[in-house]
Amino acid sequence: MNSSINKNKFIQLLLAMFFFVTSCEGQSKEYNKETNTSFQDNIKEKPLSYKDPLFFIDGQLCQHLRKIFQDSKGKLWFGTNVYDLMLYNGDSLVFITKNDGFSGGRVTGIVEDDEGNIWFATGFGLNKYDGKSFTFFGLADGLLNAEIWSLIIDSKGIFWIGHNEGLTRFDGKEFKNISIPKPQVKEPNTVYAANRITGIVEDKEGNIWLGTDGFGICKYDGKNFTHYTSENGLADNSIYELKMDTKGHLWIGTFWGGLSVFDGEKFNNYTKDGIVEGVEVCAFFEDNNGDLWFGVENNGVYKYDGHNFTHFYKESGLNGSILSIYKDKENRFWFGGWGGLFRFDGNTFTSVSKDGPWE
Repeated sequence: MNSSINKNKFIQLLLAMFFFVTSCEGQSKEYNKETNTSFQDNIKEKPLSYKDPLFFIDGQLCQHLRKIFQDSKGKLWFGTNVYDLMLYNGDSLVFITKNDGFSGGRVTGIVEDDEGNIWFATGFGLNKYDGKSFTFFGLADGLLNAEIWSLIIDSKGIFWIGHNEGLTRFDGKEFKNISIPKPQVKEPNTVYAANRITGIVEDKEGNIWLGTDGFGICKYDGKNFTHYTSENGLADNSIYELKMDTKGHLWIGTFWGGLSVFDGEKFNNYTKDGIVEGVEVCAFFEDNNGDLWFGVENNGVYKYDGHNFTHFYKESGLNGSILSIYKDKENRFWFGGWGGLFRFDGNTFTSVSKDGPWE
């Protein structure tokens, strides 16, 4: 039995390393390109030149879509793993690459500030798009590490950036790198980098919660860190993603232990309790009804309505592992991940090609 478990762990680790490294070759290198490069005069549709050997679906936009975001102007942004950015502007689909001033690299976060600038976290650093051109921020600007995994703008307008070397605070002018103490964890099961911050959320009190790679979660109140690990009831110490819902509950997707939900006092571990199947959880999204959606590696998506979990997978037309879920202002429901982009009408998933369906 133990040898079988160890074999499964080894296979999972190989898949995780392929996920982070092989499909994103050279992410940790510093991007070196002039900033403020405009792509507005060169907007055109660009064909995909690379086909992922493991996750190719004929006709799809790409084989690995990480992030979905709709900006205040209604434009849809799609961040990918090896295909840079895709933008649907309401009329056509545009592929944005290094040639357009974008840094390139896997896209791990998309946010919009109060001035309407769109910010992109990538494996090369931080990109700002002001509606006309891109400006790049990296190591030379004070960012401690350029391989970013998580990004938020808090209620005060401050950027919090999680990367391989920990946490950075950015006020729009200056980067401040914050040292995070580690809790005592016996034999941490780090997936990629021991100092990596994999998830960042803010609670109603303004505390910043962080997910780590092998050392559980922690709460930062601006001065002190409070740590929670498997010793406190967390399902697993290797965190994939975090989500703070409107009720103030912290949803925690892990790499090896599935789903945990923390209500401020105790952890509910729905995978270990046999309710949710699959150990790798991410892509949290809360819809207007308060329902929580999330993806499970190789097992589709779940919806939680506050009482029950509903599972959707191949029987509903979903053929891929979901990494990002987003419902836009037009009530279009988008699901992206390994296998590309999908639309969901409430019953069936439809694969999205360059020709849509968009409307």
